[in-house]
Amino acid sequence: MKFHIVNSSITNARQSKLYEYLSSYIDHLRDVADQHTYDAPESSINLPLDQTLLGEVQNLASSLQNPHLKYIFVVGIGGSNLGTKAVYDALFGYTDNLERATPQIIFLDTPNPAFLEEIQTFADRISSPEEVLINVISKSGTTTETIMNANILCEALGHQIDELASRIVVTTDEQSKLWDKAHEEGMHRLAVPEQVGGRYSVLSAVGLFPLAAAGIDIENLRQGAADMRSRCLEHQGNPALMSAQAIYDAYENGAHVADQFVFNAELASLGQWYRQLMGESLGKEHNLAGKTVNAGLTPTVSVGSTDLHSVGQLYLGGPNDKITTFISALPQDAPRNPRIGMFDGLVSEIDEQSASDVMSA
Repeated sequence: MKFHIVNSSITNARQSKLYEYLSSYIDHLRDVADQHTYDAPESSINLPLDQTLLGEVQNLASSLQNPHLKYIFVVGIGGSNLGTKAVYDALFGYTDNLERATPQIIFLDTPNPAFLEEIQTFADRISSPEEVLINVISKSGTTTETIMNANILCEALGHQIDELASRIVVTTDEQSKLWDKAHEEGMHRLAVPEQVGGRYSVLSAVGLFPLAAAGIDIENLRQGAADMRSRCLEHQGNPALMSAQAIYDAYENGAHVADQFVFNAELASLGQWYRQLMGESLGKEHNLAGKTVNAGLTPTVSVGSTDLHSVGQLYLGGPNDKITTFISALPQDAPRNPRIGMFDGLVSEIDEQSASDVMSA
């Protein structure tokens, strides 16, 4: 990834002060990384290298996988599913894709009445326990939406499947009531480290287990995260540090909206996850020193090129109060506009151009 800052107005003095602060924080993160524990609030950076965690997740996923597995229900909301959905959608498309992966992950987050009615009807299709796997995820163990969805889903499937508990995996804090309830009912359990916040938990069992059960290469995923972790612990060429500098500079110069503009529709869920990461992290009444703050950026998500035709005029001609991060992963080998097409001659600029060429433009 290349990061390029355009028209930055950080003065040399302010840039030096900001860089000094961020450099000091990077030194702190290095100490957290060297400890290989989960004792600090930033301990989520150690998840990609936790081999014990990897073994637990892979062993449980392997024991529950079978050739008949069709549906994995991930029951969670916010940090309990957004990161997982970001990875899954990035790999397998988005809501109206043409072909679904098998086994398919079905996400239950908000208790949508219409969708829950469909789930109740859908349960009639299930004929054996091997066809389904349920992963109930709540760090606190008492998330209202999650518990309600889990109850309705399990009631529906319980009419079709005997001993449903053997097909349920609960992922939660070891101190939660849900952890104890799962033990009482004979369900499988996976723990979330206490210091790892929900929105940072995708590389814990929260994300790794359902992705592994769906056949996704979580070792490759972890390696990518580990590689980026190494880059973001450096003082030079650090994309996280440069991004922080650019966003802070924009905020100091009047930006109140931070837009993640993804130019792959399948990355929309990634933008939604980042929206949570920024919103929950900056939306605090008090800072770490206990002082009252009234600051923060409002995170938004745009999808290109669709939103160039819906909110593009607002972004370009409206209030100058936004900072935009463009994100894309466009393939080199993409379908091309035919030399002679059904609608030939209407837009001459696209003759024999690829879809990636048009998106880049």
